[in-house]
Amino acid sequence: MSVKKVEKKPKSSKKTKYIFVVGGVMSGVGKGVTTASIGEILQARGYNVSAIKMDPYINVDAGTMNPIEHGEVFVTEDGDETDQDIGNYERFLNKNIYRENYMTTGRIYQTVIARERNLEYKGKCVQVVPHIPQEIRDRIEKAVEKTGAEIMIIEIGGTVGEYENLLFLEAARVMKLFNPKDVLFVVVSYLPIPNMIGEMKTKPTQHAVRNLQSAGIQPDFIVARAERPIDQSRREKLSINCNVALDCVIAAPDASSIYDIPLNFEKDNLGDKILEKLSLPLRDRDNNHEWKKMVASSKIKSPEINIGIVGKYFASGDFSFGDSYISVIEAIKHASAYNKCHTKIHWLSAEDVETQGTKVLKGLDGIIVPQGWGGRGAEGKIKTIKYCRENNLPYFGLCYGMQMAAIEFARDVANLKDANSSEVNPKTKNPVIHIMPGQEKLIAEKGYGGTIRLGGWPCLITPGTHLAQAYKKFGDQKIISERHRHRYEFNNNYRETFTKLGLTIAGTSPDGQIVEAIEIKNHPFFIGVQFHPEYISRPLAPHPLFVEFIRVCKDK
Repeated sequence: MSVKKVEKKPKSSKKTKYIFVVGGVMSGVGKGVTTASIGEILQARGYNVSAIKMDPYINVDAGTMNPIEHGEVFVTEDGDETDQDIGNYERFLNKNIYRENYMTTGRIYQTVIARERNLEYKGKCVQVVPHIPQEIRDRIEKAVEKTGAEIMIIEIGGTVGEYENLLFLEAARVMKLFNPKDVLFVVVSYLPIPNMIGEMKTKPTQHAVRNLQSAGIQPDFIVARAERPIDQSRREKLSINCNVALDCVIAAPDASSIYDIPLNFEKDNLGDKILEKLSLPLRDRDNNHEWKKMVASSKIKSPEINIGIVGKYFASGDFSFGDSYISVIEAIKHASAYNKCHTKIHWLSAEDVETQGTKVLKGLDGIIVPQGWGGRGAEGKIKTIKYCRENNLPYFGLCYGMQMAAIEFARDVANLKDANSSEVNPKTKNPVIHIMPGQEKLIAEKGYGGTIRLGGWPCLITPGTHLAQAYKKFGDQKIISERHRHRYEFNNNYRETFTKLGLTIAGTSPDGQIVEAIEIKNHPFFIGVQFHPEYISRPLAPHPLFVEFIRVCKDK
């Protein structure tokens, strides 16, 4: 895409270098993890690194998208509903990523149109080019200002050749034009090995690179994703046909853990090569000891514990996957490495529990009911929770999982047989879970996107609880901050009754009005939290509640 006109030279910090990561051939092969891994490598060398995700869809954010189609919605500390790759950035960099580091085509256009309506373009004809790429570049600069990044890594969603991400590529091209020594490009491309042929094929990647070149961009590196490491012959073929230096074709074979990937990249000296191309000092590459220690711990195979995740966002056509719960999966891995055990995850559909009964739960050491919306599968989750409560099986309820635990307690302990969430049954006489104040008006006005309780909120821990015991092992804090994403909450009208019957309110908002956590006494582990502890769990800083849950399951 050519530029009609450029109104102003993009701002550039002398201290900031930019790495754009783009995808070739197909999605889902690890562009986000590659971005995060490059960040981890460079940060381990002492550089201030941050990352940006550019998503090409028209949605303003990821909050309204079906997790089966798009994967998990990851919530940042400042309440932005983002793509799951932002979660990987936080986990690998061990730092918060904020809303300035996330943009979508919808968000870009929304801003430009609002400016036009406010006469901020001073009567000019507002055009796709140059104004949209300019807004993209301005947002990159704002993210640099927010983070103080010396190196900003920018992932462009989708794959090269798609119409949707052309404007992001155009913004990147112009940045390279004005700052040739400060910008480089990495293509993450898949090299298939067809079973009937048995040979690694480079042609799809060659076409992807040519598509990128047609957008005015020459890649500096090719990350060769494949089942096996790329061999010398195919490195040479990609180097010659894609105009990329031979030693800049980087092997990226399938890995048993995503946390292996930074270490695998360093086998090809990727960090040094990036720093050389950006004219940055080659700092010590051997100070990544904590990461290596964590990776070693994550490879422990024994003892093995079996954890069931009972949810409903598993299936897409004939395929099942766990991207809808990726933060939960990673939090389990972090806690397992900390507890020096291996966890085998069992995916269990809540609807299967409804139709087949709790026999599908046999043989598990613990169960998690994660986030969710709506009524589908709700009864299966309630049956699961009852099974855990009555059989002393460790149970951990996350957000919706806490709400379902409150309903199960209401039905089977408080004898309120019709108890439910007003989200599931608006006509229930016992709305143990009801809508938060102000949300009814928003729903009536169809104000769904970005209007729920989002981001980090303080939680006051009740002393003497299992919850307090878990957090105390990682610091004696009475008030902790946890991230939220919900529209419904525990109904305080039932609080006194349930407490008398044995339900412990383990955490509340500092003013005591919002129930943030519940638990049951005389049970190995029965905790439900309204927040999402999985969002802030990281490989080098596992979340206390997941650590305690896995510890109890292991000891059991």
